[in-house]
Amino acid sequence: MGVTKTDYMRGMQCPRMLWLDRHRPEERIIPPEVQKRLDEGNAFGDAAMGMFGEYVETTAFKENGKLDFAKMLEKTQECLRNGTPVICEAAFRYYGNYCAVDILRKVGEGYELYEVKNSSGVSEQFIKDVGFQRYILIRCGIRLKKCCIVYHGEDEANPYVIEDVSEKAKAFSETVNDNIWRLGKIKFQKEEVMQEPGSQCKEPYECWYYDYCHRPKE
Repeated sequence: MGVTKTDYMRGMQCPRMLWLDRHRPEERIIPPEVQKRLDEGNAFGDAAMGMFGEYVETTAFKENGKLDFAKMLEKTQECLRNGTPVICEAAFRYYGNYCAVDILRKVGEGYELYEVKNSSGVSEQFIKDVGFQRYILIRCGIRLKKCCIVYHGEDEANPYVIEDVSEKAKAFSETVNDNIWRLGKIKFQKEEVMQEPGSQCKEPYECWYYDYCHRPKE
C-alpha cells in the first residue's frame, strides 16, 4: 500500500509522524478523550451511511482483524459496474495510493462524494481530506459532479448538514501531486525522519507521538 488518505494528512502535518506510523506505531499515545472523539466520529459516520436510503458497504476484514483492501477494491468495482446508487466506504487505488470514500452517490452519469465528520462545521483540514480523495477518484476515472462534507447539525432528529466544498476541494487536489510521491518515499525509507519539534506537534491536531519526540536527547 502506498500513501493512504490518513498517511497524506498526517504526513503533511509532520513527515516524522508519517514515518512513525509505519515503523514505530507502538510509540503512539492516544489520550482517552481523543479516543472517545474518534469512537463518536465512527458511530456518526456509521449512522450517516443511510442518509440517502439503501446502500452497499464495501468494508471487509481479514482473519487478523485488519482491513482487507483488496476485497474492498474488488467490491467497489463490482458496485460501479452494477450502477449501485449509494456505495459506502468505496475504495480506490491509484498507483498504490489509496482512499475510501464515506459515501459515493450515483447521480446520472456521474457521482457525488460525501465525507462525514462528527463536527459542528467545516474546517480547512476537512476540505484537504476531500481534496485528496478527489485526486485519487479523478485519476481512477470517476466523474465527480460534486464534493460535499456532512457535519453534525443541531437537530438530533436529522443531524446531517451538507455543505458543498467542490471548488475548494478541487483547488487543494491540484496540489496533491506535488507531495504524494515525496510522502511515499518518506513512509517507506529505513532511516527515521528527524524533525525538530515545533508548531506541527499540536497543529492542527496534537500528535500522538508528542512524548516520543520530546524525550530528552541522550
